[in-house]
Amino acid sequence: MFDSLLQPIDLGPKTIRNRIFNPPHGTTLSHNGMVTNPLIAYHQARARGGVGLIILEGMTLHPSYGYKESFLYAGSDDLIPGMQKLGNACREFDTPVFGQLFHAGRAVRLSHDGSRPLTYSASDIPDERYRVVAIPMPNDMVWEIIESYVNAAGRLAEADLDGVEILASMGYLISQFLNPATNNREDEFGGSFENRMRLLREIVRRTRKKIGDDKTLGVRITLDEKIDNGMDGNEVIKICQTLETDDDLDYFSVISGTTAAPGGWIHVFPPMAVPAAFVADDAEKLKRSVSKPVLVAGRINQPQVAEEILTSGKADMVGVARALIADPEFVNKFSTGRADNIRACIGCNQACVGHRLAHHPVSCIQNPASGREITFPQREFAAKAKSVLVVGGGPGGMKAAVTAAERGHRVLLVEKSNSLGGQVILAEKLPGRAEFGGVITNLTQELKESGVEIWLNTEIDDETIDSFNPGVIIIATGATPRLPNVETGNMHLVDSWRVISGDVDIGHNVVVADWACDWSGLGIAQMLSQKGHHVRLLCGGSVPGESLQGIVRDQWIGELHKLEVEMIPFARFYGADAGTAFFQHMTSEQPIICDDVDTIISCYAPRSNNRHPWAQDLDAKINVIGDAISPRTVEEAVLEGFKSAWSI
Repeated sequence: MFDSLLQPIDLGPKTIRNRIFNPPHGTTLSHNGMVTNPLIAYHQARARGGVGLIILEGMTLHPSYGYKESFLYAGSDDLIPGMQKLGNACREFDTPVFGQLFHAGRAVRLSHDGSRPLTYSASDIPDERYRVVAIPMPNDMVWEIIESYVNAAGRLAEADLDGVEILASMGYLISQFLNPATNNREDEFGGSFENRMRLLREIVRRTRKKIGDDKTLGVRITLDEKIDNGMDGNEVIKICQTLETDDDLDYFSVISGTTAAPGGWIHVFPPMAVPAAFVADDAEKLKRSVSKPVLVAGRINQPQVAEEILTSGKADMVGVARALIADPEFVNKFSTGRADNIRACIGCNQACVGHRLAHHPVSCIQNPASGREITFPQREFAAKAKSVLVVGGGPGGMKAAVTAAERGHRVLLVEKSNSLGGQVILAEKLPGRAEFGGVITNLTQELKESGVEIWLNTEIDDETIDSFNPGVIIIATGATPRLPNVETGNMHLVDSWRVISGDVDIGHNVVVADWACDWSGLGIAQMLSQKGHHVRLLCGGSVPGESLQGIVRDQWIGELHKLEVEMIPFARFYGADAGTAFFQHMTSEQPIICDDVDTIISCYAPRSNNRHPWAQDLDAKINVIGDAISPRTVEEAVLEGFKSAWSI
């Protein structure tokens, strides 16, 4: 099925064994700008998993955008030994490694000491997303930046990496020079098309000379920045054609979006609401216009989708970043007839992008070993097999059961309802969230493969415990909804779980009292608005969805704006009576009154199912995980289930 994906390809002087590459993405696994053992282990796991090419996260290269606390720093020779070690570790598995170089220009949200740093760009055009006014880069500094790129590329070559990629996309420095909307210079780097291209062209020409002809050189570009004043796609194609005529490059890599505005940023790390493989058509446009190989990445999480991109001639290689975070064995699995066993990425952005932007090491809500490869190395059998009873079939319990079985234990999973999945069953019912159900689809397949015994419609009791005689019990009984303790008179007040399940009638005029500020309030507001209800969403945070990863939240708020949902922040639910809902502003403490209300939907804190009288006076070791300890998210449930079983 995947003949095209498994074909080798030449990118300049380097032959890549298959057509899947791991695109650049931040990991927060470096330290003080240097390569670390966790970073090496992270990439080696993907090389071992069969990926054809790894392109490392963007490395900074000049003091004007250094930030060694957040990025690998290629502006110093100190990087070379660690980078050489990383490249060698991946080449053990026949996976070449390229390094990517970038400068953010005005797109700066970091600080060295808490104060706002000076930023430099082509011009002083204000940045809409970061609210930065950059200093127009002096001419001499532009030439200095060019040399910094070249010298950084030389260091990567000295470290014996297989290639270098220049990031010229997503609204960062080079694209700020290319785009006439952000470049109003009047010197040799501004004005005409040729002048605006000069920065990139000089970097590419001099880099090729520096690294020689035995290293691959590519550039990453964006044809569609998804904002009104973004780069014109036809001009980007013209830029690529000019670079191809210069004949210094070996490939072009296409991505979407820009850091310059929230709408563009959503498409840099597209959440599940964005269609799969949405960048492929952009890559096809470029491929028709150039002869060099074209690479593409952007919301591609299944091998059949990647194969279709190749067979339809839209691109020559396909990048799967988050898919490889979710399952480093992605390539090995589809190449050996086990595509159904791939743990598919669901585009939630929670532990991958979310961790990175919060300055924590990258991971995955489905695969906690990602980013923790040294702590949790390849699967190991326990020294002694035990009988493990897992009580509760939500994602945490399922992950615990799978992990315990993979460690060689005998495992029984008991679930009181007629299906596995817990709250994920609710989450996937909401608009644009069906893919979230992939968490359960993936875990169900893993349970099948691991041989876990599953009892549904079963309440745990002494008889079950005696018959199985567990040495370890993992309690993953989750949580249940509850309503806030306020006076509501005869007002129709219901909890969010019942609304999502569809087992309660809802009036036309709805108020959502959103304590949680997560997927439930946003999702219910969208779902009911699409059904024709008049919806007001009042949340306890500074913005609806405040508890979600920012890109997911921002995309969702945009959908609610299009639906004309009224959104009010800092609102504490105070009570209700006779068609009126009362809230209190959480900072001014003034009343917020909603009249003409038929139904109030409460997204309030659930309550842990932490009463387990059957667990008293047992000889078995007992671990309690996930919402059964404290209501949180799928990430914590799966992580704790994994850790609990790993420790047995």
